[in-house]
Amino acid sequence: MDYRDNVFISVAENLSISKAAEEMHISQPAVSKHIKELENKLNVALFTRRGNKIYLTNEGTLALTHLKSIRKQYASMEFELGNITGNQKGELTIGASSTISQYVIPSVLASFHKRYPEIKITLLNGNSYEIEELLLVGKIDLAMVENDSSRANIRYIPVMNDNIIAITGVSSAYAGLKEISLNDLTQIPLLIRERGSGTLEVIEKSLKVKGISIDNLNIFMHLGATETIKNFLDNFDGIALVSEWAIKREALNKRFKTIKIKNLSFERHFRAATLLGPTFRMPWLFIEYFKEYNI
Repeated sequence: MDYRDNVFISVAENLSISKAAEEMHISQPAVSKHIKELENKLNVALFTRRGNKIYLTNEGTLALTHLKSIRKQYASMEFELGNITGNQKGELTIGASSTISQYVIPSVLASFHKRYPEIKITLLNGNSYEIEELLLVGKIDLAMVENDSSRANIRYIPVMNDNIIAITGVSSAYAGLKEISLNDLTQIPLLIRERGSGTLEVIEKSLKVKGISIDNLNIFMHLGATETIKNFLDNFDGIALVSEWAIKREALNKRFKTIKIKNLSFERHFRAATLLGPTFRMPWLFIEYFKEYNI
């Protein structure tokens, strides 16, 4: 691809000359020069300005769609040529939901990089909804999510199992309990993840099967990160619902006590997700590597 094409994509995605300059590591006048040259080459205006903001024209939107597709095809070509020569290289941008990005994927990425040192990886994180949005707008090549729902235009591939479990601090008033009932679950103060998280979605779905609404729970606080929940739980008389992967280290030093919920389980799959349509080899290389990696 022409360098000007990549500059245009950066400006179009950020809708900002200054952000594109920072992202491309060039000056703002250089960005403007490249955009002007591309507009002259295509004989169209790619952007329009309203006040202090810039917006894509209809022609710019069309150009962005095609150039992003070309960039992916070019990267796929480089990768497949690398397969022939035994030197896989290229770039892969992965988006991972919070639990996966914090507790699961780091060791896989390190091992993958060791195996394929010429593949440059960028990792973005957020909740499952946010990561799927990044995939749909083309800002990532591969999504790793923990929700159960499926969205149009996305292909999902289960890659590993997970359980959401109830835990409490060792000094909590509930630390002596081995098991609680569904009714107990609606009474005990609860820490839980935020709306949009895959964890909360799975919890809501499992409770609905039992005829319980999330609104029936005694939710003390919604928190946006599992690490925040864990730190809060150290001095909190209540319980939290978190992924079993999130407390693997704490299980060894007995920082938390696990409590079984009678007649209720929160089982789910961590899933890889790609856009429907053409299959690009590099995301699938990582998916297969992830599935075979012994976490």
